Amino acid sequence: MGELRLSRPDLQNRFDGVLLGELGGALEELSADTAVRAVVLSSTGKHFSAGGDTEAMLSANADLQVLLAQVDEGRRLFRTFADFPKPLVAAVHGHVFGVATSLALTADAVVSTAGVRISDPHVHLGLVAGDGGCVTWPASLPLIRAKRQLLWGEPLLAEDAHQLGMVTELAESADAVRPLALELAERVAALPPVAVQLTKRALNKVLAARIDEVFDTAFYLEAISASTADLREAVAAFKEKRAGVWSGR
Repeated sequence: MGELRLSRPDLQNRFDGVLLGELGGALEELSADTAVRAVVLSSTGKHFSAGGDTEAMLSANADLQVLLAQVDEGRRLFRTFADFPKPLVAAVHGHVFGVATSLALTADAVVSTAGVRISDPHVHLGLVAGDGGCVTWPASLPLIRAKRQLLWGEPLLAEDAHQLGMVTELAESADAVRPLALELAERVAALPPVAVQLTKRALNKVLAARIDEVFDTAFYLEAISASTADLREAVAAFKEKRAGVWSGR
């Protein structure tokens, strides 16, 4: 069994260039390691992950080449998670936002605890939820509920997500989330690996069909939204803790 753990709690495990550059490669190493039969995706600190990094957003807004590089990197990372051939258990012990939510929802089991907020607030930052949200939320919820969450950018509490089937196991506390995720991973790792991994490959085709339908379009629409003045205003309003004033440009 392996574990992929986000370990920069001082940065709230946000997805900056460092994390984007390392995470996909780490998952590919676990994929290639024949001794690893299941993986837990976990995190450290108060939050699971704060999602996208606002400074990276501003850099992309200012430079088209940076934006295109971020899109290509993000596309590769999401596809790496979505096509991972071994069981993946997400241990979401704290609030999770944006791209981190999208990646966690590619897992085969999601463990969380009451009070955790699961959200994709892309629209609050002037962005399309294109880096995976338009794939994983409709795959995990009825479409109308996925639209309700993504268009308003409002969170679901883990206990509500559990009732809806998005969270598969609800632990008694934040401290109990990772142990329960590790237990689930150990249980599936103890099963015949060829049967489990080939079943996972078959199930990956279901998600791949959704990716083919919407993912590239959504990501490039996000790239358009990432170049707007509204994004710059959204980041400024977020930092200044005020309401945004939108120009639609």
